[in-house]
Amino acid sequence: MQTISVSTARKTFLAAQGFTDPRPSGVPSRQHLKRVLSRVQLLQLDSVNVAVRAHYMPVFSRLGAYDPALLDEAAWANSARRPRLLVETWAHEASLLPIEDWPLIRSGAKRDGWWRHYGPLIEKSPGLVDEILSVVKELGPIGAGGIERAVQADAQRRGPGSWWERSEVKRVCEYLFGVGQLTTGTRRSFERLYDLTERVVPPEILARSVSAEEGARGLIARSARALGVATETDLRDYYRLGPAPARQAVAELVESGELEPVAVRGWKQVAYRHALARKPRNVVGRALLCPFDPLIWERARTERLFGFHYRIEIYVPEPKRVYGYYVFPFLLDGSLVARVDLKSDRAAGVLRVQGAFAEEGVDVARVLPELAAELRHMAEWLGLSGVTVGARGDLAVPLAKLVR
Repeated sequence: MQTISVSTARKTFLAAQGFTDPRPSGVPSRQHLKRVLSRVQLLQLDSVNVAVRAHYMPVFSRLGAYDPALLDEAAWANSARRPRLLVETWAHEASLLPIEDWPLIRSGAKRDGWWRHYGPLIEKSPGLVDEILSVVKELGPIGAGGIERAVQADAQRRGPGSWWERSEVKRVCEYLFGVGQLTTGTRRSFERLYDLTERVVPPEILARSVSAEEGARGLIARSARALGVATETDLRDYYRLGPAPARQAVAELVESGELEPVAVRGWKQVAYRHALARKPRNVVGRALLCPFDPLIWERARTERLFGFHYRIEIYVPEPKRVYGYYVFPFLLDGSLVARVDLKSDRAAGVLRVQGAFAEEGVDVARVLPELAAELRHMAEWLGLSGVTVGARGDLAVPLAKLVR
């Protein structure tokens, strides 16, 4: 078994994630978006909108300024000329993933998520399931609130004994989304508008039957392409697979030659390198990373590869936060060198850096102008007029001078 350094594993990971691909010299196109998707495999969704929605940021981190409508169209629109590229479902968490991967996700390779706890409600109220599907078929794409109103209106017409609580309607919608009977037809101001999966996923994809074993192999192979070099635990976390199917899939992919076992110095577990993974000689460039970027979403892996201890502090009481509410690590030439607590102040028209902190031992003189330039670039992309810097953090004072 070959032994590689952490530096080699890190560079391989950065290349796999698209950080060695040059940013477009012109306006990013649908082809550029496809290239990013081929690297990261999926985009995590999250409701936090302090700086920018989570699914938009990884594309910006790799391409630079692009029109968010490019991603909106790929995820929530469909036409003969520009067919839908992405579908919304539970993968790592709620995510956008390539529509052709739908059979892998629905193969049975993934364990049921939190929605399995709604099983008793489904058994108790099978009529509600039918009612919701009927409403969506007639009125979809439609939001949960619209479904609730339509269901309750139907119940009133039928008379006593057919009433459901609003919370039950919402939970059944979430259950049907979790099991894949409903998906997101489109979004309206980020509100999910449910539609029948059969009206979103093309019939030839829906008709493709995939066993749980084939699904696990396909998902682990995609994880490996996205991660470059990864432990079995890393590989299964990407799509949140169970240990048994993930281990079997890894073994089968090793046997077929798609994965190669390697030892990474200092790692306790065996790692696996994808056959197409490459290690660049150098990694250059800069990027701000949102907390849900696949480069850093697995915090233990981030620490193993970058020596960077990172925790999201949204749910930490403000007096106990170390760095801030919504902190973006800053990647420069293959290292995580700083972190900034960002907020888009749309009323004032500025990107607020509420805290700015350098990592220990970095060349601050090198980091500062690059960080300032990327913050200005992000502000311009968000349609904001500039950047303002607060007082927290050792980089705050010099950074404030550079962004003026």
